[in-house]
Amino acid sequence: MSQDLKQLQQMYRRAIDARAPWINRWDAARRYTMPSSDEDNATLFDSTAADAVDNLAASLYSLITPPESLWMELVPESAESPNAEIATSVFRAHLNDSNFYTTIHQCYMDLVVCGTACLFMAENPIGASSAFSFTAIPMYDIAILPNAVFHTTSIRACDVATRFPQWTPPRDIRDKMKRDPEMPLKMVQSLVGTDFIAWLDVGGDIENNIVSTGTFDTNPYIIFRWSLASGELYGRSPVMRALPDIKTANKVVELVLKNATIAVSGIWQADDDGVINLNNINLTPGAIIPKAVGSSGLTPLASGADFDVSQLVLKDLRERIRHALLADRLGLLSDKEMTATEILARNADMMRILGATYGRLLHEFIRPLVDRGLQILSRRGVIDPIKLNGDAELKYIAPIVKMAISENII
Repeated sequence: MSQDLKQLQQMYRRAIDARAPWINRWDAARRYTMPSSDEDNATLFDSTAADAVDNLAASLYSLITPPESLWMELVPESAESPNAEIATSVFRAHLNDSNFYTTIHQCYMDLVVCGTACLFMAENPIGASSAFSFTAIPMYDIAILPNAVFHTTSIRACDVATRFPQWTPPRDIRDKMKRDPEMPLKMVQSLVGTDFIAWLDVGGDIENNIVSTGTFDTNPYIIFRWSLASGELYGRSPVMRALPDIKTANKVVELVLKNATIAVSGIWQADDDGVINLNNINLTPGAIIPKAVGSSGLTPLASGADFDVSQLVLKDLRERIRHALLADRLGLLSDKEMTATEILARNADMMRILGATYGRLLHEFIRPLVDRGLQILSRRGVIDPIKLNGDAELKYIAPIVKMAISENII
């Protein structure tokens, strides 16, 4: 057991090290699309990328998991299979009564910006309106390895004794907890295969700080990626691909605004003739600035800066950003009424872009979601036990599938 825990600790450190290079990429992508601090907002001058991200996330929401329509169903593989129609209806009812549709949009935002999203699917207590409870976990709190997930969270010191009375904290930690009951303690929840172990990362070996163990029949951490390069664990997002253009457009707008302030207030020069007090000059509309008779007074300095070309550069950058984030292809509305042929051509273009992403989401997101939901419902006795690719086949019928079929993508 000690050897297994030592290996687990080593796996956790490897997972943290593997995630480290991605932190800066996520920070850069979020800074220009989802700024979370006043400092980021103060240096953000162009909102093209942020608008395109909102549009793409909303489009994924309506194309992949639309709440107003049925987007999946179970088809029995034989006459002896459990009633798949009832299982579909019950699963959908519990999904609608849960917080799934408010939470999944957060995951779509993470998917578009960071390239990887994590949806935690927990089981509600008996008696709740839904058997499911969902949480969108930030990727900063998740570290992954093949067949292993490490989730870092925190717990207040005053809650530890209530939730984990069996844990005996080290003496130095115990003294700190007494002095500061609100002190946050770092907790790591690991799922390797089906084995779950949670421990408090307060120093020392895992063995002395374990607070919970167990097993899961299905993985509650549903992690899905936008696209994946060979040999990588974390996904790459369309924002990452467009980031050079996003940064450049932001800088161009910043320079345009600086040039606009010069155009409004001007740059002035004056002879130091002992009459004009430069410290008392206030360049405001209607201001009268005295000057000595015969002196040149205050005269404007011509600026050599010409930013007319900036509008051409900015237009090209914004078009490339919208193109990378599919903003120019997802919207079906245009200045003029589109013909059926134009709509079909646009749909075909969009499906060529989203085809690989759709296939990945079906494998990494939709199927694990349905599989875990059916396992929870069958264990509760709400439906008969049913397995995918055994008792029933998962048929995905979301709008994106209908578009793909119409364009012979699938």
